[in-house]
Amino acid sequence: MYSPTTRVLTVLELLQTHGRLSGAELARRLEVDGRTLRRYISKLEDLGIPVVAERGRYGCYSLIAGFKLPPMMFTDDEALALSIGLVAARGLGLAEAAPAVQSAQAKLERVMPQNLKNRIRALGETVTLDLRGSVAPGDNTALLALSAAAHGWQRVHLAYQAADGEVSERDFDTYGLAFRSGRWYAVGLCHLRGGLRSFRLDRVRQVQALNAVFTPPADFNAVQHLARGLATIPRAVSVSVLLRTGLEAAQCQLPENIGVFQPTEEGVLLHSQTDYLPWFARQLMALACEFEIREPPALREALRAVAQQMLDQHAAP
Repeated sequence: MYSPTTRVLTVLELLQTHGRLSGAELARRLEVDGRTLRRYISKLEDLGIPVVAERGRYGCYSLIAGFKLPPMMFTDDEALALSIGLVAARGLGLAEAAPAVQSAQAKLERVMPQNLKNRIRALGETVTLDLRGSVAPGDNTALLALSAAAHGWQRVHLAYQAADGEVSERDFDTYGLAFRSGRWYAVGLCHLRGGLRSFRLDRVRQVQALNAVFTPPADFNAVQHLARGLATIPRAVSVSVLLRTGLEAAQCQLPENIGVFQPTEEGVLLHSQTDYLPWFARQLMALACEFEIREPPALREALRAVAQQMLDQHAAP
């Protein structure tokens, strides 16, 4: 059961988070009556926290604008989440991540009790996440602008530089953003091409908000769309392999972006493309299930060659 002190602090947290809330809504969230709520508001005022009460049918409670709230208080689990989040930010390809992480860490430590401060500092200094290969954009402008556009369903005008250096422009509806294989991507509807496209944020040169809105598809998953897009990039050789196992097992044994997995009565049919058959042969050799190469025949030869190479390397002297 919550103590009265905890409920008073909950009122403060709700007002800080939502800005304005009616007395009825606050009482409902706290599961108390109106008289008890007014007593909690009086407690906050006694502590020097200026609460504004708007009278009338649509009256609300709010904090005075610009009021500096007291030091933050975190549970151990909240402190762990914050610390791990700061560690991860260093490797997520964010521009100027290192100084921003250090600054955020210092601000948090200034308002934490000493024992909690020591635990968070220990995590920050000893935990390492393997996020090698991240490519940072020149700055965070595109990430912030496109995430705001996705959240507000606002169309933008995008200037984008392709791999060959050519810059093109288009209107773009941002359905979501994703971090994958060391890079940030924006996924959405490209009005220039008339279909779904993914754009690397490190190649975005300009984002301009337009006076137009859009409605994104329901339950759109940017990560899943990006994975399928990367798996179906045209390459030199098309590959088809029947995996005699279930879908979940197949996806666990192979890289997610290796291709498209199609469940069938015989097993799972893997459709893929590759520029280098020996690499693909090594992926198949790591499988714990039986498989049948449908195409190309050259993949069978590559598999035999890789297998023979391994036998020769580990032959008894």
